[in-house]
Amino acid sequence: MSTAAPAHILLLPGDGIGPEVVAETTKIIDWFSKNRGKTFTTSSALVGGSAYDETGNPLPPETLEAAHKADAILLGAVGGTKWESLDYSVRPERGLLGLRKELQLFANLRPAICFPALAKASTLKPEVVAGLDIMIIRELTGDIYFGTPRGVETLPDGTRRGINTMVYTTPEVHRIARVAFDLAGKRNGRVCSVDKANVLESTEMWREEVQKIGDTEYPNIALSHMYVDNAAMQLVRNPRQFDVMVTGNIFGDILSDCAAMLTGSLGMLPSASLGAKDANGKIPALYEPVHGSAPDIAGKGVANPIATILSFAMMLRYSFGRGACADLLETAVTEVLESGIRTADIVEEGSRKVGTAEMGAAIIARLQALAAQDQSLKTGS
Repeated sequence: MSTAAPAHILLLPGDGIGPEVVAETTKIIDWFSKNRGKTFTTSSALVGGSAYDETGNPLPPETLEAAHKADAILLGAVGGTKWESLDYSVRPERGLLGLRKELQLFANLRPAICFPALAKASTLKPEVVAGLDIMIIRELTGDIYFGTPRGVETLPDGTRRGINTMVYTTPEVHRIARVAFDLAGKRNGRVCSVDKANVLESTEMWREEVQKIGDTEYPNIALSHMYVDNAAMQLVRNPRQFDVMVTGNIFGDILSDCAAMLTGSLGMLPSASLGAKDANGKIPALYEPVHGSAPDIAGKGVANPIATILSFAMMLRYSFGRGACADLLETAVTEVLESGIRTADIVEEGSRKVGTAEMGAAIIARLQALAAQDQSLKTGS
């Protein structure tokens, strides 16, 4: 029986495989609600291409209102080839960007962990990725994605010119740097700040301000700096040298996807996007898998739901303070993978290929077994 106040999770299934992976994660949410002492309620809303098809807006006002009210948000995926011809202002991705901006979700946490059972699934040698555990912190509401001026203009001679502006302010750099240093303090005590300070003035400022925060507020955390091109190379060459990486929006977008593939599949990696604590102590938070909408496999029941399920594990840890529950879910996922159960993206010789729903069911079965084992230990039976 639940002993804590209910928490409300807004589900945004979105496009492509989003509804399928969110459906499996909803079953996991229900299991925890019934078995782990905290009740979760859920509701669903439209976002992305599905929202545009229904309302003409990738982020309808009612979805944004529901997002503000929720204790946490779980997103599936947005986008797809179906909507690529739309104007930028109404493309599905504007729904996600709008959520990040309106909720001020400035810190994106993307862990890149190589599960032991999947070391051979990586395109790199197992000895390079085995034991990999990186946390990439990406600043999410500034940089070239939101800077102005932006757009495409036609010059007097008929030449077209595209414009995007890379811009950061001191407060934006300071707050994301603190997130990185705080997390490093709970891990291995190392932060690598990634920039392009040798050619971009805005990132030269970034480097200086990150260093300032490190020197004055976190003297016990080891801070290093690396140019983004070198960081990309080092992720492939020797990824285990990193603990926490912190960088701007566009560099983080690219590097986190690069790191994702070190683990074997984009279908394995979760993420959390967090805002600042408000006057009531609430931290706005959106959790989503790193993978996209994968329209080529949508509706076929073959998508890997693990990244979305692990996004819920991050939600348990960061939004609801349920670290033990997050550990339990991550252990269940690990043991299912070790048993040889795999979706198509991570299948290998000797493993058993299953679909989306079968993977979700296997994880719930393992949760049930782990919970029973835990109860046996407690009772001495």
